[in-house]
Amino acid sequence: MDYSLLNLLETDAKLTDEQIAAMLGKETGDIKKMITEFEKNGTILGYRTLIDWDRTDREYVTALIEVKITPQRDMGFDKVAEKIYNYPEVKSVYLMSGGFDLALFIEGKTMRDVAYFVAQKLAPIEFVISTATHFVLRKYKDNGVIYGPTSDAELERGNCN
Repeated sequence: MDYSLLNLLETDAKLTDEQIAAMLGKETGDIKKMITEFEKNGTILGYRTLIDWDRTDREYVTALIEVKITPQRDMGFDKVAEKIYNYPEVKSVYLMSGGFDLALFIEGKTMRDVAYFVAQKLAPIEFVISTATHFVLRKYKDNGVIYGPTSDAELERGNCN
């Protein structure tokens, strides 16, 4: 499989078929066919815009939650992960190696919302043994994108990156 098309789209999903064709030395029709096939077979799952929410007045908090669980017979971690990822607060779920089993990234309006999610929704799930919550204080880099200063004061101090 030629990963160059996927790499280009992952870096900038706004590229047109014509731009991609020129970059890869292929015909525009071939690029359209390749993209359609990647969408059909589930290789391309969607297109997203990465937003620096700290530059807006939206109030929210992001937390990383480490979860230890007991794997289920014949299903491993999949059923518990599925139950967890269906909550709207949950933005990402990863199966991990090391000291815990699942890593979750969740968002809430306040730390209290996150605490409520952990206490009332996550911890009571059967097979969840323990959780550890870490709050994200600032993003410096996310999905390969470096975030700039979050305020004019930081910009003036030269804390750009």
